[in-house]
Amino acid sequence: MLNKILMGITLMILIPNLEANESVIAEIPEASGISYSEISDTLFVVNDEGAVYELSKQGKILREKKVGDYDFEGIVVDDANNLLLIAVEGQDDIFVLSKADMTIQKEISIKRTFDGVKVLKKGADGLEGLALYKNELYASNQSNKRYPKSDASVIVVIDYDLSKTKQTIKRIIDHGFNDIAGLTFYKDTLVMVSDEDAMLIQYDIKNNKTINKVKLSKKYAQEGIAFDNKGNLFIADDMGHVLKINRIVE
Repeated sequence: MLNKILMGITLMILIPNLEANESVIAEIPEASGISYSEISDTLFVVNDEGAVYELSKQGKILREKKVGDYDFEGIVVDDANNLLLIAVEGQDDIFVLSKADMTIQKEISIKRTFDGVKVLKKGADGLEGLALYKNELYASNQSNKRYPKSDASVIVVIDYDLSKTKQTIKRIIDHGFNDIAGLTFYKDTLVMVSDEDAMLIQYDIKNNKTINKVKLSKKYAQEGIAFDNKGNLFIADDMGHVLKINRIVE
């Protein structure tokens, strides 16, 4: 618990002005999701046009593949299984791709109802951000509605079990923020980004409470976030950029 408190304090001290520290490292049309691979020390980015990119941390595009006519939103790297998981807007399903050649291996669907509430409503804003943590998959439902309304702004949690193509929601995180477009974990803490509010949010999943909030630049449409192994923050900007903010956490 003390480590989590200190992490929030560190974040506030190190970045009083994010805009002064941000830089554009790559141009990718409608970049909508981003994830970091520790094994390859590279970034993986998806966009609204159904393409997947692999980038160096300096922004050089190493690989690019058009997977199909899909609206990709969130991505997370599963280094242990050499896979990429991608949230597909509209279908509200998750594609599992080979990290090696970026081909679709399978599709995971999520039951839309939890505790009698239709949390995931087809045709609405839908799934946006993805994160993996301790063998569970976290997926944000982009919305401005409050739970228990249908299609609410919550994070759904499912078992990460590649043997199952259909999953039920184990629990939800009712975080209280609007329009969560991206999420990731950094040192056991959930980090989210609200596109509408241009805000970075640290959240303690064990105690279900917000640790810290930091304003981001409103010049960009932040739709995905990822930290590398040095604490640098990378942001997928739907206006066509990949941003880097140097070492914001220890």
